[in-house]
Amino acid sequence: MLNPLLSNLLSNVISDSLVATIANFTIPENIGTEPTALLWVLPLAAAIAVTYKATKLHSIKALDFVKESAILFGSIVVFIVTSALVLYAAAWLISR
Repeated sequence: MLNPLLSNLLSNVISDSLVATIANFTIPENIGTEPTALLWVLPLAAAIAVTYKATKLHSIKALDFVKESAILFGSIVVFIVTSALVLYAAAWLISR
């Protein structure tokens, strides 16, 4: 059994709106399988690049940060495209 003070604190923190917000994440977003749906990879790659560089650079200067993030973004996109082409070629060879 929880301490009454802790129980009261938890009931105040976990409000109905928070529960409703969390409950909305139980249904996955339908992105689709058409080729244009792959464009959703670009903002994800940008977010990964910016977040990674923000945690790894010792001193953040605007020009260096943008340059390093752009290089990492490009590297991620090139790797994803290369992986997709290799997988497509493998699937083509297997199904031939």
